Order: sequence, then structure tokens, then C-alpha cells
Amino acid sequence: MSQFESDLLRLLDERGYIHQQTDAAGLDALAQKQVIPGYIGFDATAPSLHIGSLVQIMMLRRLQQTGHKPIVVMGGGTTRIGDPTGRDESRKMLTDEAIEANIAGIRTVFEKLLVFGDGPTDAVMVNNHDWLGRLGYIEMLQKVGTHFTVNRMLSFDSVKLRLEREQPMTFLEFNYMILQGYDFRHLSQEMGARLQMGGSDQWGNIVNGVELGRRMDGTELFGLTTPLLTTADGAKMGKTAAGAVWLNEAQLPGYDFWQYWRNVDDRDVGRFLRLFTDLPLDEITRLEALEGAEINAAKIVLANEVTGLVRSEDAAKSAEATAQQTFSGGGAGEDLPTLSVGDQGMRVGTILTDLGFTASNGEAKRKIAEGAVRLDGETVDDAGLLIEVEAGCERKLSLGKKKHAVLTR
Repeated sequence: MSQFESDLLRLLDERGYIHQQTDAAGLDALAQKQVIPGYIGFDATAPSLHIGSLVQIMMLRRLQQTGHKPIVVMGGGTTRIGDPTGRDESRKMLTDEAIEANIAGIRTVFEKLLVFGDGPTDAVMVNNHDWLGRLGYIEMLQKVGTHFTVNRMLSFDSVKLRLEREQPMTFLEFNYMILQGYDFRHLSQEMGARLQMGGSDQWGNIVNGVELGRRMDGTELFGLTTPLLTTADGAKMGKTAAGAVWLNEAQLPGYDFWQYWRNVDDRDVGRFLRLFTDLPLDEITRLEALEGAEINAAKIVLANEVTGLVRSEDAAKSAEATAQQTFSGGGAGEDLPTLSVGDQGMRVGTILTDLGFTASNGEAKRKIAEGAVRLDGETVDDAGLLIEVEAGCERKLSLGKKKHAVLTR
């Protein structure tokens, strides 16, 4: 039973989104009285976000589902600086054109998960470069800089940890938390935003914004963070040996996206169903209680639900069909990753690494030595095997039971 009375906080609480709040009782009371415009910021460093950002996107979805207004803030301005949190080096500078292209790519996912429009609870997307880019340096120092002390800024983990590791931090990056705090103040003044949400690593930045709004305008603002999202084995969510699990199709094929969710640890199924799907809680309780081979049915539900939301229902159905054909029928489904080995063929180790099945040729050799690699159903025992494909034909390469690819010429 949730401790909260508002639909918003009760839903966030029951599904496991809440880690820290600046004033839980105040936000709970406000959410019962009015529509709350709330926002989360996303920097545009790549043409797609990865699944590490999906819990934040789902929080905006929950905000809208409970009758409030999501504001998606694209960091066109802050991307030019770079968030130092958890980083040992400065972020690579991007051109204006690259940032705009990244924002366009990222928007496609939000359009699937939120309803955009002009209504009181419709989502809007804004770019913080629109106001940060016009903010004069002297003006920023006078209006905003006076509310931040260097002593306090040095105490935040994003700065402290970087300095403890004796990694340089540029003055440019040191300003990031000031600009992010100003974002909250600007959005509260111009769009009535009262709530900023984010991951637990953003707590210091969010608190800065809450305090800045109070000091500059006397406005009561609220902050809420989610727990650090890791898998049951302690790994950071969204990272695999083959790289990031991207939300956009252009960066990661639908089958690979589906397979990520199909292959999650048994212990993560219930938690992920609560965070990343709209399934009713009683149905999730039933699914997470399944044991043994039956838990695989729950993982298929998870994979279908998340893929359906983030990609499309057709993508989910196609991926499941490919999986059934590959694992049950012994065939090669049409959604499997495909690699051309060319007229001259390719060595098996190179193929495994190029597909992302292994992180290096050394790992590929170890997997072959373990007997984990098969070509057309036969175990490969030669790490130097040259694989050739006849014109118009296909061959199937597998690593273990879960990674499969089609080889063509």
C-alpha cells in the first residue's frame, strides 16, 4: 500500500521509480490540486538515447498518465558544455548541425511514448539553447552566479569524484550545474514547471535548481530522482559486451532490441515489467512468480511489451516470430542480423567480432575453444576457419543459444 495520496506519486511509488524527493508531502499535496508541468533534461550527444534513459522517459509517460504535463528538455545548450557527472574526461564538442540532427533522431522515441500537442496535459519538447544561448555572460554572473558558492559546488559528487581521481575539469564543465539550475528557474517562469525529475546522479543538479527558484523568485519547486538502475548482477543498465542498447532502430535492429529484454536475468523480470511496461500490477505479480522454464514466458511478455512501446507492435511480433523460428524450428528468421563475407570470405573470429557477438578476436578464440560457436548447426573448432558463402546462398552462425546471424555473400 502506497504512502501517497496523489495518483502521480502513488503510481511512481508502486512501480519503483522513487529514490529521493526534496519535499514528498508538498509534491503529493500539489499533485492533488493542480496539473503539474514536470520536466527531465536529455543531452543530445548521439542520434539516439539508449535504454539507460528509458526509465526517465517512462517517468514522463507516468506523469502524463496521471493527468500532468510532461516537458521534454533537449540540451541543445548544455550539450555544448557536457555534464561532468561520472566522467573522467571532457565531452567531445559537437557542431550545431550534429546537435540538431541528434535532437531530431531522439524525438522519434518520445513521439511513441508521449502525446504531444497544445492541451493542458499534452507533452511539449523544448531546447535549452533557445534561452541559454541568449543569456549574456555578465548577466549570468550577476543574476545566477551570485546564488552559487564554490564551496558548495565542490561538495557535489560530479565535481568531487572527478577531482579525487585527479582528472582535470575545465571551467566550462564546472558551469554545467549552474546552467542546469537556471533551466529549472527559466521553465518555472515561462512554462509553470514545478517538478524536475532525473536519475540519482542528477540529485545535486536538481537541488541546485530548486534552491535557485526559491532564491530568485520565491517559487516552491520540487525534485524527484529514480534509483540507480542496475541489473541483478550489478551491471549498469543499457550496456552489453556488444555495446549500448539503443532505443532507435537506426542504431540497433529490432530483433537485437527484443532479444535484450528476452535475455534479462530472471531476478529482473518483475522490476522491469513495472518500470518499462503498462501491464497492470496484479498481472506483473503473477508473471514474476513463475519459476523454472515458465519464467521464459514472462520474459517474452516483457520483450514484446517494451518493444511494442519503443519500436512498434509489428516490430515486437516480427522479433518474436524470428526467435521462434530460430530457436524452435532450427531455421534463420528474417530479423536476424546479417553480414556479408564478400567474395573472398572472412575468418570466423573476425565475423564474431564484427557482429558484436564478441568484444575482440581474443574473446572469439576463447568462445571457439569452449565449443560455443556453430556454423550451420555444426560446432566450429578452428579459430582460423575461413567462412565462404556461395552466391545466392546463406549460412547461419551461432554463439551459444541466444546469438545468431545470417551470413551472405
